[in-house]
Amino acid sequence: MGQFDLSGRVAVVTGGNGGIGLGMARGLARAGAAVAVAARNRDKSRRAVAELEALGARAAAFEVDVTDEAAVAALVRAVVERFGRLDALVNNAGINIRKPPQDLSLAEWHRVLDTNLTSAFLMTRAVYPVMKGQGGGKIINIGSMMSIFGAGFAPVYAASKGGIVQFTKATASAWARDNIQVNAVLPGWIDTDLTAQARQQIPGLNENVLARTPARRWGAIEDMAGIAVFLASAASDFVTGTAIPVDGGYSIQG
Repeated sequence: MGQFDLSGRVAVVTGGNGGIGLGMARGLARAGAAVAVAARNRDKSRRAVAELEALGARAAAFEVDVTDEAAVAALVRAVVERFGRLDALVNNAGINIRKPPQDLSLAEWHRVLDTNLTSAFLMTRAVYPVMKGQGGGKIINIGSMMSIFGAGFAPVYAASKGGIVQFTKATASAWARDNIQVNAVLPGWIDTDLTAQARQQIPGLNENVLARTPARRWGAIEDMAGIAVFLASAASDFVTGTAIPVDGGYSIQG
């Protein structure tokens, strides 16, 4: 494995108990990392931890609201106490409310922004002193195709994911001197519980995705494992501030 070996490293994955987060957590576990699954659904997190342990990894579940500043600080302390260090953070927690802009309430706007963007700020800020003290670290922010394209049915989600990309660039620039690499991943249409709801709510979505994606399929959460390992490992030590699509070619189509 060489540069991709994560043995002895510790990763935190927010929303790591399902979907894209779990796909990334599996990849990190297989590469040798210990994985802290940070999420709100206790039973779902326990199942995810059992799966990661079955892969041979050390893993633990931490119940946390990542939109709460004090809870985030407590999470980082607990992870370091449990595993002794913290080398990689995957900011994956996210929700979507699909409504045109004129139908969104202010409360809905804040709920999505807080979950998708503010939580990434809180988590990233909280891990910074730990990573700096260790001599470096890796932060992986989960954006979206909506970081690139507009969609009338998801204005606040798009705003949050566009913000993720710019936040990634800003922190990458600020912390390069501390040997902390910060990158974003832009998943395409990945088959998850979240996108299953979208297929029910948006007529023709499945057909449109298949027609536009050169790979002619939806992504699977397993497709997210490799990029997680790359961006969490020494292989990406000179890669920072990027936003990398993992979309089967969806975003290159005119």
